[in-house]
Amino acid sequence: MSITSSGLWSDIKGAVAGNEYDFTTGSIGRAILLLSIPMVLEMLMESVFAVVDIFFVSKLGAEAVAAVGLTEGMMTILYAIAMGLSMGTTAIVARRYGEGDPKAAARSGVQGIIVSALVSIPFMIAGIFYAPQLLGLMGASETIRSELTSYTAIMLSGNIVVVLLFVINAIFRGAGDAAISMRVLIAANALNIVLDPILIFGWGPIPAMGITGAAVATVFSRGVGVAYQFWFLAGRSNRIRLEHADLKPDLPVMGTLVRLSLGGIGQFLIGTASWVVLIRILAEYGSTVLAGYTIAIRIFIFSLLPSWGMSNAAATLVGQNLGAGNPDRAERSAWTCGGVNTVFLVMVGISYFLFAEWMMRIFTSDVDVIAVGVRCLKIISVGYLIYGMGMVMAQSFNGAGDTLTPTVINFIGFWIIEIPLAWFLAQELGWREDGVFWSIVVGESSLGLMAMWWFRKGYWKAKKV
Repeated sequence: MSITSSGLWSDIKGAVAGNEYDFTTGSIGRAILLLSIPMVLEMLMESVFAVVDIFFVSKLGAEAVAAVGLTEGMMTILYAIAMGLSMGTTAIVARRYGEGDPKAAARSGVQGIIVSALVSIPFMIAGIFYAPQLLGLMGASETIRSELTSYTAIMLSGNIVVVLLFVINAIFRGAGDAAISMRVLIAANALNIVLDPILIFGWGPIPAMGITGAAVATVFSRGVGVAYQFWFLAGRSNRIRLEHADLKPDLPVMGTLVRLSLGGIGQFLIGTASWVVLIRILAEYGSTVLAGYTIAIRIFIFSLLPSWGMSNAAATLVGQNLGAGNPDRAERSAWTCGGVNTVFLVMVGISYFLFAEWMMRIFTSDVDVIAVGVRCLKIISVGYLIYGMGMVMAQSFNGAGDTLTPTVINFIGFWIIEIPLAWFLAQELGWREDGVFWSIVVGESSLGLMAMWWFRKGYWKAKKV
């Protein structure tokens, strides 16, 4: 084995093992490799939750899949808040860590945990008391509203585990300890894969719970993941750990975190609320269209979340290098990550054109559902060429603590371009669901182009955190 290949293999093993590395010095390529490998694996594990659920639930029929899709439409608002909080948490933890103050980084992380617990309460109340009404607002059929509300109720009422998984993993990522985030999600997914079929279809003395079992398995598995996270925070991480003195509210730090997170929450609320509107438009065309779109989106999630891993690596590198006083290195890191991500997504897009029908058949044998999903996969993947770079640029803004810029970009891309275009193509031109799919391509591509243009101007380098 050559020295180069030996060194590469050693770096890969070190990235998975979570070896310590100074990301503010040395080779940018090596820093990206060490950060992105565990982050990509982490995001892959996050996407496995969605794919495993839809794989088993699809055996229960189109109505069950549609119920999951409608619930995910509502959950995207929660995901927006969780990801916004994780952005703010990563930015401030990375900046403190880059400044050489791991204790301040730990205290900042605690504030993220406290805020996460508070924001989960309204969603819990909504899940317990208003699940049928919420499904009705989303355009659910009578069958879904009367027979399948348990999935929605359980997922919303147990939402705190979703928020904490995102935010605590953001603490580890900000400190550069992405391998722990990866291990947490591997453990949670392994448990979900085992529990899903057992609780959905029954096994031995355990009765079949149907779609309710899918929700119970997911919430319980994520809860175990959160417990695992706290176990690491209690002293098993080499980079960041919480002590008893850190476990108290710090209002100034909390204020900074909330300020940073509001921009992140805003940009994801804008994006995910637009997705809810798209779901509402598609609901006009029946459960078959919803089921096909839901399965296709789960497949997209499987490809895009690894790209989020690469984007998160860029955010950490930008934050830590700005903290260390290296803005030029921060910029080079972002562009390099973006190039790698673009190559990856183009390859994924090509695979959709070649194997879309085979991918859909993994989840369903309904030929009408497959036809919708295949068209969705092929059309939306056209935008991957631009979106691969754009999503890294957007996360790089967040890593710098500039969460306002991507919020504005998201608003223009989704609400000024995508939503009106979806309605016009689907309703006015009669393109139905295909019009919605093409609007996503145009909206996402516009967002990516704006992000690259704005990032190149460099205003983010002067952002104070």
